[in-house]
Amino acid sequence: MVLTQPSSPRTALWVVPVSDLAGVARHVLDVARNGIPGWRLVFLTPPGALPTRLRGLGAFVHVAPFGPDHGLRASSAALRDVVRRERPAVVHSHLAYADIVVALAAGRQPRLATTEHGIARDDVVYHRSGAKTRVMAAAHTARLRRFDAAIAVSRATAEAMVEKWRPPMSVAVIHNGVDRVSRLAPLAPQPANGCTTGLRILSLARLSPEKRLPLLLDGFAELHRSHPGARLTLAGVGPEEAALRSQVARLGLDEVVRLPGFVDPDAAMAEHDVLAMLSVWENCSYALLDAASRGMGVVASDVGGNPEILPPAALVEADDATAVARALETQGLDLDARPGLDAWPSVADMCDRIAAVYDQSGGRS
Repeated sequence: MVLTQPSSPRTALWVVPVSDLAGVARHVLDVARNGIPGWRLVFLTPPGALPTRLRGLGAFVHVAPFGPDHGLRASSAALRDVVRRERPAVVHSHLAYADIVVALAAGRQPRLATTEHGIARDDVVYHRSGAKTRVMAAAHTARLRRFDAAIAVSRATAEAMVEKWRPPMSVAVIHNGVDRVSRLAPLAPQPANGCTTGLRILSLARLSPEKRLPLLLDGFAELHRSHPGARLTLAGVGPEEAALRSQVARLGLDEVVRLPGFVDPDAAMAEHDVLAMLSVWENCSYALLDAASRGMGVVASDVGGNPEILPPAALVEADDATAVARALETQGLDLDARPGLDAWPSVADMCDRIAAVYDQSGGRS
């Protein structure tokens, strides 16, 4: 009897132009941990924390001078070198810089895929000038002509891509998957269902204008007038810190509002009852997904992909302080009002759908 040797898995090269552990890194690490069925994953990143974490998961990583800090010439050379060595069937880029370098330098052999994590309906969220907006829109429209597949992390993201960039292919919507088990055990004893009631409010966001934290402070101030035991933590760093501290003082909330800087998200969630996020735009927020998956209350602005994650009871108009206060109260004190993720895709579901996109795009060696 002749035994047929199984064919080697096809290689997908994931190209990520940043190496910190914020933003897209969560998506990359979840995929590396789970794997994409039928595919061998290889990663290209610049030096830093992300490749270290990937290697800790057993992933194969090429660390090279790639990304905006290293310039277009070095980034293109690094990509060509890895493509030549790995001969991937698919090159999958993440974030705008990698998308453009891949379009210019990946060559004609591999199929090209991209995942959009950070487009907004309103251009000023990410670009402060109209000229830059127009240049980037033209660049994305042009580079998408080179791609075989495009993925968006929410329906709102896909709609914004179509509206702004006119991609030549249909955009596949693959939400960020999340598993319904806390990644770390809670720090303090919890009820059996993992939920507590209370008004310990948490924000996990960069202290920057698009996060609209002054509006959260206004809503919290109204909540605090009727619930003096309420507490707020604004975790994160950014250019608005001084202005936020001044607002806290002006509202007389120094004793009940903390700005601790960076915190461990899991530990912070275990110590709070409600996550609040009143951003101008979100695509598919991992913070919202993690909070909902662990039974926290959630209050978020009714924008972007947030309505795809949360029910109407958890969504507010950010500039309505009374509505924000009422939602914080309800989400903190009424367990039945809190969102759940019963039908939300897991990390494995997400990876299965990515594999299907690769196959549909013709990514075969």
